[in-house]
Amino acid sequence: MREAPGVADEEAGYRLLDRLNTGLIRVDGLGKVLFMNSAAEHCLLVSRDRACGSSLHDLGVVPAELLTAVDRNPQGDESLHLHEMKLAGGLFDCTVRRLEGEDVLLEFHNLEWEKKRLRLQQREMQTGMLELLSRNLGHEVRNPLGGIRGAAQMLADELETGELSTLARLIMRESDRIDELIQSFGQPELNRQDLEIYPLLDEALDLMVAEFRNSVRVERDYDPSIPAIQGDELAIRRVFLNLLRNACQAGATEVLIKTRVEHSSALMHSGQGSVIRLDVVDNGPGVSESLQPMLFLPFVTGRRDGTGLGLALSQQIASAHGGLLTFEALEQGSKFSLYLPFSCGTGTNHEGEKQ
Repeated sequence: MREAPGVADEEAGYRLLDRLNTGLIRVDGLGKVLFMNSAAEHCLLVSRDRACGSSLHDLGVVPAELLTAVDRNPQGDESLHLHEMKLAGGLFDCTVRRLEGEDVLLEFHNLEWEKKRLRLQQREMQTGMLELLSRNLGHEVRNPLGGIRGAAQMLADELETGELSTLARLIMRESDRIDELIQSFGQPELNRQDLEIYPLLDEALDLMVAEFRNSVRVERDYDPSIPAIQGDELAIRRVFLNLLRNACQAGATEVLIKTRVEHSSALMHSGQGSVIRLDVVDNGPGVSESLQPMLFLPFVTGRRDGTGLGLALSQQIASAHGGLLTFEALEQGSKFSLYLPFSCGTGTNHEGEKQ
């Protein structure tokens, strides 16, 4: 027996609503739940089987502010907007609007997606500022620097030996150092090839252990299915080493390295939804709140002896690979997450272990 067209259309409509990222709950005039889509289940962390037919008041997970708005029952085209409501599934903006009869529709908009979008825009702006700075430095500084080095070389050749010759060669060496620093700000020229990230991580860890001895305990939580990526070996290893050094220099005694594969990542542009995420989590004192918004800008550092270049350059390398570097303040310590897109590849055989 074929299903009635009206019933089939209604079920198709419900399936369509289940594909939305916006949580939707329909309640009647008495506050009883008539419909809840899949996104709303994630908002309240309550199944629709339990919720439908029950009163919002009886669910025990709906904030009093939202219950009051529903009981008020907006009239006509009136809508009530509740901002940054803390629900079981996270932080949401909620809209309460009147439907036909006495029914009320609740809409939940996940603020995590908006925060991630704003974070991505901020990272792109910071990377753009870094590239603009590199172009200006290249034009305004390297030209006179070349003249200084050339004059110093002429003096060194003329003097040949003695203290003044030594000073002239010192000027040449320091000019070369400045020139290398300026070049490091330029858009990285990547030598792309298929890379497995775990050997590069192991090399960075070996360098970290050699530098900091046994002052830091490292825990690995590796996903063995991580695929290969297209990237520059030296540049990616540099990012790994920068993140590890950053944790150690911050005074951490424990560092967790965690890798995962993410699909449809909200932090990446469309078409780059599949990414490798590498987290470096430390138990150090963390980053001061005043520095956090500027953390990936050049010359921003919380250490007296820091240059403020490591994270800025790491962000630029991540961006050149189509990826992103993010920061999250923890209750104790910090978490830096590196996102690198991939298309295909084979997994490695590394397993989680402790060192």
